[in-house]
Amino acid sequence: MQDLAGKHIVLGLTGGIACYKSAELCRLFVKAGATVQVVMTEAAEQFITSVTMQALSGRTVYTSQWDTREPNNMPHINLSREADAIVLAPCSADFIARLVQGRSDDLLSLMCLARPMDRIPLLIAPAMNREMWVHPATQRNLMQVAADGATVLGVGNGWQACGETGDGRMLEPAQLLEDITAFFAPKLLAGQKVLVTAGPTFEALDPIRGITNHSSGKMGFAIARAAREAGAEVTLVAGPVHLPTPRGVTRVDVLSAQDMLEATTRAAQSASIFVATAAVADWRPAAQSDQKIKKDGSGKTPVLDFVENADILLTVAKSERAQSKKLFCVGFAAESENLAEHAKAKRERKGIPLLVGNIGPLTFGQDDNAMLLVDAKGVRELPRAPKLTLARELMAEIAARLPDWRV
Repeated sequence: MQDLAGKHIVLGLTGGIACYKSAELCRLFVKAGATVQVVMTEAAEQFITSVTMQALSGRTVYTSQWDTREPNNMPHINLSREADAIVLAPCSADFIARLVQGRSDDLLSLMCLARPMDRIPLLIAPAMNREMWVHPATQRNLMQVAADGATVLGVGNGWQACGETGDGRMLEPAQLLEDITAFFAPKLLAGQKVLVTAGPTFEALDPIRGITNHSSGKMGFAIARAAREAGAEVTLVAGPVHLPTPRGVTRVDVLSAQDMLEATTRAAQSASIFVATAAVADWRPAAQSDQKIKKDGSGKTPVLDFVENADILLTVAKSERAQSKKLFCVGFAAESENLAEHAKAKRERKGIPLLVGNIGPLTFGQDDNAMLLVDAKGVRELPRAPKLTLARELMAEIAARLPDWRV
């Protein structure tokens, strides 16, 4: 996906072993459609060569403010003016201190100081030892660079090159790409609190077996990511799936439909938008066996009694918060046939403003999908596309509907 198409990013590298990650980050930027201009400090050149970064970016790397390739000998002006953002990754503790002090004794710090702050954002991906990260001086400097208008992207936790473990690692390239993509996204849902359910539920028969379905959770996770990109505060209630949590999203893991109901109704009390993508089991065993249900050799199958699970979407849609139009509810209908007919009926039955329909067998486990948007005005199709693309379109549709719906 060309999430950064048309963007020009100045990628600044400062001294640190995390420079090895900058090579992959540069590759991901280019793959996402951005043009990348790499600028390196003298310390960064001790960890990675400009030849590597030039090969990955496809552009000459700059390392000195005295570079004679610039006709006016002002690379700190020329390189910054065409940028959509300056990304410092890695950004060392020393360089953060330089930014705070307004120092300009090398090309990269000079360029950061000379950039037009009103239109060229500065994004910082710190990287340092865990003790350096928690030091009061570093924390003061981080607060100051943020106060001065920079965006601090945070750090990861884990094993460090020095052999210690803790906070201070530079975020992984894929995480940084997700954060920077979100940074550029229009904030259509700023100030909103979005609640998303995703994935299947699992209804246990015994300690070994249970009833579930083919939902992968990919659509719900894409919606959670798209909502966060759109500026919302996002809570994701996830059934048993093996997917990474989208950046900046609060995740609540559940197993059964009853677990999901409890977590969802609790989170819905403060949400302003609810998107129910989870494929919740309609029934559960009336009783769960304490031990594995075994064959006895008779050829007879066990007799199982089932009870109906609560309808999570209907429960939330009928709540006082939803009825008073403080909570905009969006349902999903996964059907195997007659999609439009079933989706219309489900929307009316749930009493919700918007329902999204799809053919379950054609979307479960897939990376793309096709959807029908069903509201009081009729049906509109969103053609097959990557699920994240559709999720972003859905967020735009919800944002457009909110003002009129709340009147």
